[in-house]
Amino acid sequence: MKYNRLYILSFIFVFCCPVVFAQTLKEQVRVITLFDEDWAFNPGDVQGAEKTGFDQTKWRKLNVPHDWSIEGAYDKTNLTARGGGYLPSGIGWYRKTFNLDESFSKKKVTIEFDGIMANSEVWINGFYLGKRPFGYISFSYDLSKYLNFGKGKINTIAVKADNTVQPASRYYTGAGIYRHVRLVATDAVHIADWGVYITTPDATAQKAAVKVKTEVLNESGQSAQVTIETSVLDPAGKIVKTVQSKQTIAAGKNGSVDQELLVTNPKLWNLESPDLYQTLTKITLNGRVIDDQLNTFGIRAFKFDASTGFWLNGKNFKLKGACLHHDGGAVGAAVPLSVWKFRLGRLKEVGVNAIRTAHNPVAPEFLDLCDQMGFLVMDETFDTWNSAKNNGEKGYNRFFTEWWERDTRDMVMRDRNHPSIIIYSVGNEIHDDLNSPEGFKKYKDQQDLIHQLDPGRPVTMALFRPANSKVYTNGFAETMDVVGQNYRENELVALHNQKPNLKVTGTENTHVIQQYLALRDNPFMAGQFLWTGFDYLGEADWPQITNGQGLFDRIGSWKQQSLQRQSWWSDKPVVHIVRKEDNAGAGAWINNWTPTDFDTYDDAKVAVYSNCEEVELFLNGKSLGSKAKPADDSPRLWDVTFEKGSIKAVGKNKGKVVLSEELKTAGPPAKIVLSVDKSKIKNSWEDVAFVTAKIYDVNGNLCPNADQLIKFSISGSGVIDAVDNGNIASHEMYKATQRHAYQGVCMANIKGNATGNVEVKATADGLEGASIKLEVNK
Repeated sequence: MKYNRLYILSFIFVFCCPVVFAQTLKEQVRVITLFDEDWAFNPGDVQGAEKTGFDQTKWRKLNVPHDWSIEGAYDKTNLTARGGGYLPSGIGWYRKTFNLDESFSKKKVTIEFDGIMANSEVWINGFYLGKRPFGYISFSYDLSKYLNFGKGKINTIAVKADNTVQPASRYYTGAGIYRHVRLVATDAVHIADWGVYITTPDATAQKAAVKVKTEVLNESGQSAQVTIETSVLDPAGKIVKTVQSKQTIAAGKNGSVDQELLVTNPKLWNLESPDLYQTLTKITLNGRVIDDQLNTFGIRAFKFDASTGFWLNGKNFKLKGACLHHDGGAVGAAVPLSVWKFRLGRLKEVGVNAIRTAHNPVAPEFLDLCDQMGFLVMDETFDTWNSAKNNGEKGYNRFFTEWWERDTRDMVMRDRNHPSIIIYSVGNEIHDDLNSPEGFKKYKDQQDLIHQLDPGRPVTMALFRPANSKVYTNGFAETMDVVGQNYRENELVALHNQKPNLKVTGTENTHVIQQYLALRDNPFMAGQFLWTGFDYLGEADWPQITNGQGLFDRIGSWKQQSLQRQSWWSDKPVVHIVRKEDNAGAGAWINNWTPTDFDTYDDAKVAVYSNCEEVELFLNGKSLGSKAKPADDSPRLWDVTFEKGSIKAVGKNKGKVVLSEELKTAGPPAKIVLSVDKSKIKNSWEDVAFVTAKIYDVNGNLCPNADQLIKFSISGSGVIDAVDNGNIASHEMYKATQRHAYQGVCMANIKGNATGNVEVKATADGLEGASIKLEVNK
């Protein structure tokens, strides 16, 4: 089931309704077909929708990935409640019809889903294929013996997604076929699902041993003597080494072969240069290639050390991590890749170099992006085992006993070739009794399974209140490859000081300085993962519908904690000014010089976040003094009598100015200014342009208190896919063409629907409007 998005061997789809495979297979080998287009959708349960003769003509036509929950309205009475963010839940049906050429009858045909939320059931031509409760897992079904082949023969795939039982999660899940779907045709003798496993246990700049284990299934009726050929391709796509092995596989059995290829002077995968290699695996039978597959990997060596923390390719540094839930804000759970690219880019600006997938398997393309952008990953399985959690009492705890092994196996086998992944986590703040033989066994069973499937990576879990659970005194911590703990850093430091042979890392941490210092000042602390990288849907009490603990809000706007964290984690000079929002030190820290009430605001408490050796502060050109960098990296503080105008901080290193930031008092809102993150997008579901609308005064200063309703319109080859702002209490619809500004800003997500030009306009009552142009390419 592993495939490479940059190397699809063959496309033979002709998109129409029903879908027709118009060509014969002839010399084609493995055929991977994107199966996202032309589905029919119905919200709510329907009797008989799995049957072939069911009338779907009145159903909505759409493409997947699709999250129907994010299209709904916020309502305090929705059963998802606090955890699911008060958005709708229930049943959704999907159907798709297609034809297959007669030549496909000689192939094994499989459908692959990257994720269906949740409790999915799938039928092909009325035949029941199975159920998968866990909405985050990738899975497949063999369709072969139920299919119709030949001209005029119709096949119908039906999918029921059911998240009726609530509350099913402590955070937003989405609903429906919210990740990609593929149809795969192979020979009866073929590479097993996720059957190529690549490791680089010995990797240096001089040479690397690339070890490849390949599993081949023989689902034919007779024994097969096959040749397994593996080639290593360098980052430029050039074959640098090839090896062959022969294997005889009995009918109905599987066989595996271990191969080793030596690569000289490899380009090591690292954060600065995330160079990626590939293996091309070919299976030959009777002189004919019957299967082939490309898999991406990176050549690197890493380790966790009890005394010095984390090492990559012989370099010791801290894991500066952030936790991310799987939603993308306004797009819900069906997240285009460009949304993640935008978000990961923001996190990289802060200095983040690692991601914890909180608290479930992510979409495979998210891990591809981490590989390509140079992020390290803690890959996590579950938020609960058997014990329930508040606001998610009817979640995975209902299925853990029956499904944990299969779900863990599928995640690890799918993900194990990603160079970005350096550790697995098997649970987050688990409430099961870890001071009991049963608790020990549950953890050990999961750890042992992962070690069996992927021996090269350690396993941890995010421990919860270890003093209460006794895991630091009952021997549980000693069973962990790396001890991970959420918050209470002083306890983790004390544990290591008592037991210095333990490897330790923070798995969930807040933004305060004490937790930052616990990482900075203890060489043995491998890293920490901030809660969270971005604000996320759910886990908030009405009227709030979004958890606001992120470094960035839903649309990527900077916040107090991201400005401060950049001063701690960035390698570049940083200077940011913040002030207390309300008079005399009350309220939150904010990054503007425009109070909401000029009459009552005169005692401004000002802080400057900076990694510069010296910072001088100016008010309307007058110096308020210079301050050196504190030993604990805390912000530099000033008491300032507020004056309209300008406040400016100047950062110096070795006496020379390296950076400055200036904030100005804004006048009344006068105009809208549009900007876009890129001027060209592809006509692809994965690509989105983010058009940001900001409200300015006549002098070009952002008006941070402006909240006008901004109306977007579009002409040309594009659509407004969603709108949003950073307000965690806004109940406005995401699938709309208007949005109130929040702190003077809102955003529209633009997608292409054909090649050509696009013009986006924004208007608001009493403001000068604006427009911006984009180009949509193939």
